[in-house]
Amino acid sequence: MNLHRSADVPPGTDALLRTLQAWVDAGWLRAVDAAFAGFLAREAPDADAALLLAAALASHQLGRGHPCLVLGAVLRDPVGTLDLPPEGWTAEAAGVPSAPEPPAALLAGLDAAGWASRLRHPALVGAGEGAGPLVLEDGRLYLRRYWEHERVVRAGIAARLDDAQGPPAAALREVLDALFPGDAGPEAFDWQKAACAVAVRRRIGVITGGPGTGKTTTVVKLLAALQHLALGGQLAGRAAGRPLRIRLAAPTGKAAARLNESIAGAVRSLPLQALPEGEAVRAAIPTQVVTLHRLLGSLPHSRHFRHHAGQPLPLDVLVLDEASMVDLEMMAALLQALPPAARLILLGDKDQLASVEAGAVLGALCRRADAGHYTPATRQALAELTGQRLPEEFVDPQGLAWDQAVVKLRRSWRFQGDSGIGQLAEAVNAGRAEALPRLARRRLPDLAFVWLPRDPGALRQLALHGTAAGASTPDLFDGPTGPLGHAHYLRLLQATQPALDASPEALDAWARGVLAAFGEFQLLCAVRRGPQGVEQLNRQVGAWLCEAGLLGTAQGWSLGRPVMVTRNDYALGLMNGDVGITLATPVPDAGGELQWKLRVAFAGGGANQPVRWVLPSRLSSVETVFAMTVHKSQGSEFSHAALVLPAQDSRVLTRELVYTGITRARRWFTLVSGGDERLLAQAVSRRLERSGGPLA
Repeated sequence: MNLHRSADVPPGTDALLRTLQAWVDAGWLRAVDAAFAGFLAREAPDADAALLLAAALASHQLGRGHPCLVLGAVLRDPVGTLDLPPEGWTAEAAGVPSAPEPPAALLAGLDAAGWASRLRHPALVGAGEGAGPLVLEDGRLYLRRYWEHERVVRAGIAARLDDAQGPPAAALREVLDALFPGDAGPEAFDWQKAACAVAVRRRIGVITGGPGTGKTTTVVKLLAALQHLALGGQLAGRAAGRPLRIRLAAPTGKAAARLNESIAGAVRSLPLQALPEGEAVRAAIPTQVVTLHRLLGSLPHSRHFRHHAGQPLPLDVLVLDEASMVDLEMMAALLQALPPAARLILLGDKDQLASVEAGAVLGALCRRADAGHYTPATRQALAELTGQRLPEEFVDPQGLAWDQAVVKLRRSWRFQGDSGIGQLAEAVNAGRAEALPRLARRRLPDLAFVWLPRDPGALRQLALHGTAAGASTPDLFDGPTGPLGHAHYLRLLQATQPALDASPEALDAWARGVLAAFGEFQLLCAVRRGPQGVEQLNRQVGAWLCEAGLLGTAQGWSLGRPVMVTRNDYALGLMNGDVGITLATPVPDAGGELQWKLRVAFAGGGANQPVRWVLPSRLSSVETVFAMTVHKSQGSEFSHAALVLPAQDSRVLTRELVYTGITRARRWFTLVSGGDERLLAQAVSRRLERSGGPLA
């Protein structure tokens, strides 16, 4: 059925709905996507088939992380834009007799303007505010809810940009000089100091940068500057002696726990000797980090939160870490819940994978950050506030208002010039595929490459012991103090298990040690299915550990099984992404004798928080996590991360995915490929682009 028709030909609604159902039966489309088109057809029998098709595709794109359907992009490349038919699909595997008619056939002959003209329907499609379920704006078709989310985010950002009531320049310069006592020198520009200056002057700011660029250090100094100015009565509308109410948040429990640890250390080491009442400033900086869901107050069985525009959050400053993981809907809820006068500071790496849900908020906000685009007025202000001259290459007289609120940190303190991880991450991020073979051939102390076609047994060695004999650097990571694969934490578990009559404190210490050891090494997968997918690899690693006598069973609950929570459980206080280890605690039997009983240990929210011990039977949404997807690893870091790529190229293999996998590693990184060097080059050359309108 071709949708290109003359005005007097009926829309062919029945034929379209049959085609959509065939796509569902073949596994191309979700049932909800076809049901949405069917609902619209029943509500408006006169709706054009081209409208109903666009509605189903907009719903489909939403399920793939895109807030809208871009009509022009679909017409230019229907297969690549929609992934319909899905990559690698076959009728035999899907259990259907033949392939349904593809979208490209239905759209043949249409152009963007013609398609948009056929989407006009007063009851179904609006151009802005209204009640219809769809919104068409600048060639983008939205489900109304996501158009509203974009509008809320855009308005919330604009409102905070309009009011640039910073403190007196002399007072800000004084506190910045105290917090950044070193001289960067004439050849260097201190981007951390500049980030603080930029963020203090507005009610919204973004600090982005790769791993080790000092985002946490910078934001702690920023909070110190704000508290110092607030206590001194130098912030507009605040009386002296009144500290700001500051909250710290992250998207997931893992990210919150990691920030909790790093920010506490940064606060302790703040150089406050040059500030009057410096210890009062230190005491006024919080170190407790919560998840966004806990901050906003999730309501069970609802998409809504306890805090919203009518009941805003009781805070003056919110710092949100790992902002790349925050989707459009959550960012809209957050901006609505912020008091109008509150400051929002976003931290994150703009080059990481976008959120699993729809939208790429941080990426959209930082799309011009590499080049800066600071106006001459911003350069002059930075010179006055920091004593530094912004390099000419980052100055743009045509810079946008939003550009002036974003700072990219450009120096990595973790990965020095000779770091293999740093060089690999930089090459991948820049799309320099030609540099990868050279890196693979060099013997760099923190980097290894494993090509499974040449050494199929290397993955077992890597999973168990953290090194692989067939790697490009065979002696890598092999040492008594290094992370030794998954065998390491299981041997530690067995060697340090307390006595049956151990105290709760001893059991908690044991659990913390095992959890920390498990977090030293992690296998990361690009895909869920297939020989190198997370599902098969979890089964395989479990079997290998059983063969080695380190795990009781490869399936089900046994001592040492690591699990990841896959859905928020507010009753247990566990969030999607939390990782626990199956251990045991002493429990009296019917006769009063102590017996070991399996419990799953989850780390507390902070260093001093008790371990949470949960009965396995209470965990309904968990999966084994010897390996996890790269998406699930966001917000985490591991001493040694090993990224496992599949044997065949796929559209999910993108530059952002490879970069995110690499940057989960703190000290060592291994790249494992089921294919050859060309597979890696293809992945690095492919960008992940999320649709959506401008947010700032």
